[in-house]
Amino acid sequence: MSYDPVMLLEAYRRMRAIREFEERMRREVQMGTVPGFVHLYCGQEAVGVGACMNLRDTDYIGSTHRGHGHCISKGCDIGGMLLEIYCKQGGLCNGKGGSMHIADLRKGMLGANAIVGGAPPIAVGAALTHRTLGTDGVAMAFIGDGASNQGTVAEALNFSAVLKLPMIFLYENNGYAEFTGAGYHLGGADIAKRAASFGMPAEKVDGVDFFAVYDAVGRAVAHARAGKGPYAVEAFAYRWYGHFEGDMQKYRDPKEVDRLRAAQCPLARFESRATAEFDIDVSELREIDEEIQELIEEKVAAAKAAPKPPREALYTDVYGSY
Repeated sequence: MSYDPVMLLEAYRRMRAIREFEERMRREVQMGTVPGFVHLYCGQEAVGVGACMNLRDTDYIGSTHRGHGHCISKGCDIGGMLLEIYCKQGGLCNGKGGSMHIADLRKGMLGANAIVGGAPPIAVGAALTHRTLGTDGVAMAFIGDGASNQGTVAEALNFSAVLKLPMIFLYENNGYAEFTGAGYHLGGADIAKRAASFGMPAEKVDGVDFFAVYDAVGRAVAHARAGKGPYAVEAFAYRWYGHFEGDMQKYRDPKEVDRLRAAQCPLARFESRATAEFDIDVSELREIDEEIQELIEEKVAAAKAAPKPPREALYTDVYGSY
């Protein structure tokens, strides 16, 4: 696989944006400024970005409750995301969805989803749309290790295999389904083999390695665009924080996150290879770091200062007319 330095810098920019966004949201939640729950994506940046860098705006993704990283990976506007999380006017869903329901159809983002295993059936419908309209578009569903046990996922796997839909099942095995380790809840202990049993190619990759994810999903997308049917990828990357911000995390070793930060950081792994093997200078990455920090600061301040939706907005966006 050949890598364009411009593409690699964009990939780093998105991963850095996710990291800064989520760390800032963590602090804001702790200060009590953010309404509702947030589920942070730190430690998994290479999965979302590595996958979505293979997609176009016209390709669709279905997300999970841990959706901020997917939104940024797919190119959603960070300012609009923050307005949505703060439930303010101008949010991507007019301030009515909040953290777990961000969507932007202009970017092919079908929405974060608080229903565990809710994304695959939706994304399969989008894949069927591509097939019906005769486009070469694809759809991809992000699925957690816990959601892999849901019946909705099995039905989506079977449906897409039977109809040979242009569908990618992207499993994010982050080690825990809410508060339960994958070693306990995952029968058979191999998500990729489960998917393969439905008659599709399936592979496992290191989810901390952007290059590994990008290559694997690239193969999956090429397979789907060529009309060969669905493909599954299981990427393993521990999440650094709790199921939600505020989770006491009694189910994991207190030192685990320190070890992950030291040895399993997707951004550090990316920087090491990008500067050693490709035409990327470390100074370019530091410039991106500064740009992202300034952007997040600016957009958070703007979201906090923005007005709430007016009372009459309560009656809009409730029903659709077809």
